[in-house]
Amino acid sequence: MSQEKIHPNVERVMVAAHGAGLEIVVRKFPEGTKTAQDAANAIGVSVGQIVKSLVFGVDDEIVMALVSGSNQLDEKKLAAAAGGVKCSRVDADAVRAATGFPIGGVPPFGHTTQLRVFVDPDLLQYDEVWAAAGTWNDNFAIEPNELVRVSGGVVTDLRRG
Repeated sequence: MSQEKIHPNVERVMVAAHGAGLEIVVRKFPEGTKTAQDAANAIGVSVGQIVKSLVFGVDDEIVMALVSGSNQLDEKKLAAAAGGVKCSRVDADAVRAATGFPIGGVPPFGHTTQLRVFVDPDLLQYDEVWAAAGTWNDNFAIEPNELVRVSGGVVTDLRRG
């Protein structure tokens, strides 16, 4: 087996997990896991088991929503959960500035800034879910309650519809 160098982003996620008392095993999927459906196909799980790490602006604060891959985020629900009024997408530069990671590879924790995190309760129905580990093709499995604990997330309804 070749000894492949760990990407610095992946290393940061692993260190953050370890610091929270969680050991994760990161797996590389060369075919790419940039979208929830791509990730589900590559990993071989249902799209609902994919954690979408979505970064939004609520009023003047950047927040993160961890949403099941099978759900659409309701921006009004996220704004209300964060105690704000207006919720809007932020651009790729703002995502990288807030998290230190590129869109498509944003993990649920290990960010360069402290973000408030809100978690879709639909993720809690699974024994394990899969999240990005800092790149477009590195992912890790995590038990949903550990996801909530390590991300410091607040479980709240975020689903559109």
